[in-house]
Amino acid sequence: MKLKLERPLVFFDLETTGTDPSKDRIVEMSYIKVYPDGEEESKTMRVNPGCHIPEGASAVHGIYDDDVKDKPLFKDVAKQVAEVFKDSDIAGFNSNKFDVPMLAEEFLRAGVLDVDFSICKKIDVQVIYHKHEPRTLSAAYKFYCDADLENAHSALADTRATYDVLKAQLDKYDDLENSVDFLDKYSNFTNNVDLDGKIVYNEQGKEIINFGKNKGKTVEDVLKYEPGYISWMLSGDFTLSTKQALVRLRKKYTGN
Repeated sequence: MKLKLERPLVFFDLETTGTDPSKDRIVEMSYIKVYPDGEEESKTMRVNPGCHIPEGASAVHGIYDDDVKDKPLFKDVAKQVAEVFKDSDIAGFNSNKFDVPMLAEEFLRAGVLDVDFSICKKIDVQVIYHKHEPRTLSAAYKFYCDADLENAHSALADTRATYDVLKAQLDKYDDLENSVDFLDKYSNFTNNVDLDGKIVYNEQGKEIINFGKNKGKTVEDVLKYEPGYISWMLSGDFTLSTKQALVRLRKKYTGN
């Protein structure tokens, strides 16, 4: 089934040094940008993470220090990458939990602020899959496309497989609408304020702390009665996405 798009949709996948957006770095990114007229463009790029790639990560994606030693740092290609995502919606496999926060953090570290993932539509193909058939991407590809996924954990292979699986899901499930708006809502089961989920909305729509000793307290109350806690978060080992959200909320509730 051909996707019905009102604006470009970027499928992407990242290979990284680990799973912590605040500490780990991208080593490879692949994307397939699908336009409303069905035209596609794709690219794979490797970047030097500026640090050692742990052996455990290399064992998963097969990328080692020597493979990226002569590649540019992410900050050197960040503006180029931002042009791909700007004014587009995005899709991936487990992307809302991992790839989106990781890429957002890399953009913020590079000082690129013109890509705002909080306002674009985000389709997570894994969420759709897990609501129907809770398995891995390789199993999803086998289930929906009746083929074996070659070169799993290659960013391009995973990206292409994700694109193919979403189209097959639309063909298979009658409850899915061929609409980015619908798939965005269907993919998202979190109520995060920040991409890392340290701050979430409660049932009343208020922003609350989602970890530690102040878990369940509203950010407004913590700012009022324990402002030092917010200062600690802003200076601590939290993602830039979390800190950015806190700065917005502090301005919202205190004017500063």
